[in-house]
Amino acid sequence: MQTAPPDIKPCHACHDAPPLGFDFTMAFQPIVDMRDRSVFAYEALVRGRDGSGAASILQQVNEHNRYVFDQSCRVKAVELAAKLAIPCFVSINFLPNAVYQAATCIRTTLAAAQRFNFPTNRLLFEITESEQLVDKAHLKSIMAEYKRQGFQTAIDDFGAGYSGLNLLAEFQPDIIKLDMALVRNIHLDLVRQAIVKGIIGVCQALHIEIIAEGVESEDELAWLQTQAVHLYQGYLFAKPGFEQLPAINWPVSRAPAA
Repeated sequence: MQTAPPDIKPCHACHDAPPLGFDFTMAFQPIVDMRDRSVFAYEALVRGRDGSGAASILQQVNEHNRYVFDQSCRVKAVELAAKLAIPCFVSINFLPNAVYQAATCIRTTLAAAQRFNFPTNRLLFEITESEQLVDKAHLKSIMAEYKRQGFQTAIDDFGAGYSGLNLLAEFQPDIIKLDMALVRNIHLDLVRQAIVKGIIGVCQALHIEIIAEGVESEDELAWLQTQAVHLYQGYLFAKPGFEQLPAINWPVSRAPAA
């Protein structure tokens, strides 16, 4: 089990931040590997205690409680992952603007993993490209520290914003997740196909794995499979399970529609 270096002291945010003021939980959606029909990871997705969507929770996050919320999300994801005995990666979204010092702020996550007996080598951290970044150098230092600690890293919603290639030029995560807007009806859209082929080429050259998000149809899946994309997430396979791991629908692999 990994542990944080003993000489790292908690920063002031751990002690000075006010209570979060609201409660939440998680739903889990699988990320599947179609090569052997296995589950690569489960993404932990924020939900209200009543089952409401992430928006109802995220609208309560502000500059005063962002740090506590980010830390609470990590702990809740690890707690439920351990309770559900997730045997693969658990993917956790994090807010880079809530991380003061990467090596210090990860202590809470490591402590939760130790408390709930969840292996830290199964943690995957996602940064969404659409989040407004204050300092790219700061994000780069966070990702470098996470890699140093042995965590998998990913850029979520790649292609949703305007800085994707610039981010890749600054640092190279283990994974990028193609935004669902690029995936939607890609089998019918030559423009999306050209863009995605370009992204795939860059990732292959940089040895970065690709996850196609938001896959909803077998035609989308079939086209992406012709491009050697192996990892998928979307309603075609399973909707998020509220505090549980949902059953997975395994579609039949076939050639893409003409």
